[in-house]
Amino acid sequence: MARWTHDWTGIYHWRPLAVVRPANTDEVSKVMRLAHETGTPVVPVSGNSGLSGGTRADGALMLSLDRMDTIREVRAPARIAIVEAGVILSALHDAADTEGLIFPLTFGARGSAMIGGCLSTNAGGSNVLRYGNTRDLCLGLEVVLPDGRVMDLMSELHKDNSGYDLRHLLIGAEGTLGIITAAVLKLAPKPRAYATAMVAAPDLDQALILLNRLQEATGGTVEAFEYMPRTYIEGHLARFNDAREPFDAPHDVNILVEVGTTTPRDSTPGPDGQVPLTSYLEEVLGSMFEDGTLLDAVVAQNDSQRAAMWARREAAAEIALARRPLVVTDIAVPLDRVATFLTRIEARLPTLDPGAESISVAHLGDGNVHFTVWPSTDDTAVHDAINEAVEDEVLRLGGSFSAEHGIGTSKLPSMSRRKNPVAVDAMRAIKAALDPKGIMNPGKVLPPENG
Repeated sequence: MARWTHDWTGIYHWRPLAVVRPANTDEVSKVMRLAHETGTPVVPVSGNSGLSGGTRADGALMLSLDRMDTIREVRAPARIAIVEAGVILSALHDAADTEGLIFPLTFGARGSAMIGGCLSTNAGGSNVLRYGNTRDLCLGLEVVLPDGRVMDLMSELHKDNSGYDLRHLLIGAEGTLGIITAAVLKLAPKPRAYATAMVAAPDLDQALILLNRLQEATGGTVEAFEYMPRTYIEGHLARFNDAREPFDAPHDVNILVEVGTTTPRDSTPGPDGQVPLTSYLEEVLGSMFEDGTLLDAVVAQNDSQRAAMWARREAAAEIALARRPLVVTDIAVPLDRVATFLTRIEARLPTLDPGAESISVAHLGDGNVHFTVWPSTDDTAVHDAINEAVEDEVLRLGGSFSAEHGIGTSKLPSMSRRKNPVAVDAMRAIKAALDPKGIMNPGKVLPPENG
């Protein structure tokens, strides 16, 4: 059971009762019927690459979906894939690619994260700006309920108003209402070409103007708009020996922008070998440089340069987790309030822990900020105070204390403090209706009733 006694962060450790690895939905159903009869708690686990302690399983039966890894079908004309929950995200990427399509969900852990976990946490990633969260990429589900019954919601329809949308209820529930065993997922046309650049803006307000102008200039085809402040760049340089500065001179606001095109007109290289989309991005960025909207820009000229830009951004988790102790937050605010949040929390941090250091990175196109603090003390009271300060500023700005990593166990205090109590009561009622014995991933998502 060794590989199932901790998560990949190394923060959470546990000792499960046992681990079962069913090979199909019928075996999952049989396990759940037995668990329901005996009142045995069950914790489902996919790639175990989460950051919120959602797979902690002391004394519980862990149900791994890793053997359920079949891509049942890729139907290019309908642009759908029918997959089992244990399919690794990168494997689905490869299968879609052979059909000239993409499954657009992507993030750093794509080589280990599994579809079931992505759905259970409603994962986000770098392409939410154009394609949406995992929820937006799913048409249908197969789910084993806590009592072992199989709920077939494997719809391939884009329109279906036949009652409550139970699919959306299960997506993001983190295994507390049932076990996702299969899904119908939406695919998208594979861009024929990408234009990728690192750009430096005077400040985050100007960066938002830059995003909006790029969206207008490209017809809404900006795929990613990722913010890396100077502290992040320095953290990257310190962590990796082969890391390089993104520009000749250092800048405070560094952004990775990527645009994709599916049209031959914009993707077919000209006589000079230049891809039109890349030339156009250079032209648009050049005009913004002239009017002061941006300070610097480097446009990738080949796949190697593009890969290096993405490697810098996707190292975020490795950089943040390299030091201990740490306080990891995953928040969302309206797009035009990201700068305000960062300014306010950076001003408050020294009052809570004068020796603390922070590092942040953001999916700036959707308002999701990963603000990580390295406290100067192991005192959990200080860590809690930092978390509460983050929550204060986020909620003052109309945001959320949880964006894409899920609640798990780490954000239960935040749920107690900040989630609307009527909403929590409704969630408890749903949980009680579907899982009356409370055996599904207990102690996750819903805070204790006594606070």
